Amino acid sequence: MTKIVQFMFKRKVWPILLIVAFAGTFWAFRSNGANGNATTQEKILTSLTQIIKENHYDPKPINDAFSKDVFKKYIDAIDPDRNIFLLSDVKELRKFETYIDDEMNGAQLKFVPLVNSIYAKRIVEAAEIYKQILTKPFDFSVDETIVLNSDKLDFGTNEAQRKDIWRKKLKYLTLDRYNDLLTQRDKSKEKKDSAGPSNNKSDKELEVEAREKVVKMMDKSFDRLKYKFNDDERFNLFVNTITNYFDPHSDYFPPIEKRAFDEQMSGKFYGIGASLREEESNIKVATLITGSPAWKSGEVKVGDVVMKVAQGMDEPVDVSGYAVTDAVTLIRGNKGTEVRLTLKKEDGTLKVVSLVRDEIVLDESYVRSAIIKGKEKIGYIFLQDFYADFEKPNGARCAQDVARELIKLKAENVDGVILDLRGNGGGYLVEAINLVGLFIPEGPVVQVKEKVGKPTVMSDNNKAVLYTGPLAVIINETSASATEIFAAAIQDYGRGVILGSSSSYGKGTVQRQIPFGKPIDMFTGRTEFGSIKLTLQKYYRINGGSTQLKGVTPDIVMPDEYEFMKFKEKDNLNSLPWDEIAQSSYKKWETPYDLKTVQASSEKRIAENRAFSLIKTNAEWLGKQNDRVYSLKLSKYQDEQKKLRETLKQNDELAKLATIMMVTPLAADKMKYDTAASSNKDKAERYNAWLKFVSGDIYIGEATNVIGDMITSTNIKVAANK
Repeated sequence: MTKIVQFMFKRKVWPILLIVAFAGTFWAFRSNGANGNATTQEKILTSLTQIIKENHYDPKPINDAFSKDVFKKYIDAIDPDRNIFLLSDVKELRKFETYIDDEMNGAQLKFVPLVNSIYAKRIVEAAEIYKQILTKPFDFSVDETIVLNSDKLDFGTNEAQRKDIWRKKLKYLTLDRYNDLLTQRDKSKEKKDSAGPSNNKSDKELEVEAREKVVKMMDKSFDRLKYKFNDDERFNLFVNTITNYFDPHSDYFPPIEKRAFDEQMSGKFYGIGASLREEESNIKVATLITGSPAWKSGEVKVGDVVMKVAQGMDEPVDVSGYAVTDAVTLIRGNKGTEVRLTLKKEDGTLKVVSLVRDEIVLDESYVRSAIIKGKEKIGYIFLQDFYADFEKPNGARCAQDVARELIKLKAENVDGVILDLRGNGGGYLVEAINLVGLFIPEGPVVQVKEKVGKPTVMSDNNKAVLYTGPLAVIINETSASATEIFAAAIQDYGRGVILGSSSSYGKGTVQRQIPFGKPIDMFTGRTEFGSIKLTLQKYYRINGGSTQLKGVTPDIVMPDEYEFMKFKEKDNLNSLPWDEIAQSSYKKWETPYDLKTVQASSEKRIAENRAFSLIKTNAEWLGKQNDRVYSLKLSKYQDEQKKLRETLKQNDELAKLATIMMVTPLAADKMKYDTAASSNKDKAERYNAWLKFVSGDIYIGEATNVIGDMITSTNIKVAANK
């Protein structure tokens, strides 16, 4: 512990600066808004508009053209399947398509209220439509098709067309379940399982069962629309449509959603310590965390149905029809506050349980490590987020946690280290800088540019290097933001070899939370109106290039199944553009291996590996599936689904090594996981499943080969210089 504290001490100034900047921003905007006669929603909209105008890195002109684009995107967002509104509704709403900019600048809010009134009427009609359609059987021998891409859908010009849009959607949903039931029946017959759930049912009976499943699903979906997607939620969607138009990462967070964002970033939350699951349209208690408020109460049991949730003595909220995530949002809250649950016990009785929220730590979202034993002994570290808990002096920090793992790995004399950042969407910028500092001596890590002025170079100021050995970093298309800062710096310094898909996500922008409205909780900065996560800066590599749109191109490209999916930054038309600035002054790492030799060896292996070749072929095919037309004829649908299932199953198999690696916990962690196995079986099972995944992953396998190539190349280089 002492080594880590000493090593990280010089970097502790960053959280302090971040908190000071955050507090200044909060007070600067807490009193802004519309006049005293404005509604709450009007105050939120005008306040956000002012914040965006004054602070966004590259604000767009707020004019009639802007309004038209926001109008279209909002209609797309609120009715993506084009089955709620009629074309006449959209035409009626269109009288406000050039009025949105006026609302943002203080005019009376008229557009969303009109949307709400029409939506409330149409959603009732839609509920009757789906119920009526699902009373009659579908004919799956008819050769017709459905388009699922919302960009290619049109609104019905009359009630008949809207009903037909619904008919096709419901037929598709029923067809999907009908096909599953047919498959289950066939498998039961093959196994001669007379007790199989569908073994003795006819095609007609299975079609009825499939429709019944869709009815339940639609009932639940519409219950959620009724109870959750209310006027406030539609307004929040409207505001987020506006913020996302400036760029994809500027978001509005109402107070509760702002809290959820904080929880994700810190890896902890304040709740009751009970996980929930969905079962037969009910929300049930799935597990209890030992020592948590729910566990201590002795009144909350696994299997209890959560009927209502109340904040202290407030009116309880009926969570019937809620998604689990929505119910969880209501149950969590500030530390020390009361939440009252109305629970339906297994004997059918109702019980109101009062619980006081306490801190629950999501330790499984933190860093993990293991040892891969083969020709070389390699340390493997998995980092899911660049998390940090700034609310506590000794709160969790991902860079400190990785430092601990590196110290343990060094104690085991590993020959190299793999840092896996696949799926890591980023987090705190300061943690990315600190993490780079574990592998390099002092020097610049990233350049940050405001909307005006010269770029600021953010550096690691600690001359010490915690780990100097071979380093391989794995990334993929979902590795973004802080992950890209880290990978880019490691690549620019030549400190390690970057492996992964053809490029990372491509997010080169920096956001900051700006709360506004009256304070609710001064400790956390929560306010009555929530906050906006706003893009205030762009960051650049120390070589001057931006990771915006282009991402980080690995030294070694490994094909994966997401390669041709369109979800990267460059696929969003509202993304900020790529550009470059002057290079920062930095000294490259004296690389003991020859990168070109390492690249050539890996590229040869990948080219000769049938699995990688097929993954690439399959990725191209899967990338084209979102835009195709789907058949509603059973025989054609089955052919399409068979091909899709075979491809996905093949990808799963291809991503597994033919010969698994030996992967074990670190010696320092063995007692911890032995204890976990005896006290928390579920947690132990999850950890063992993770070890099994690591042992058979083809991408980790290639990373171990690259570490071996780095060591071999280093030895050859040393021998040549003697």
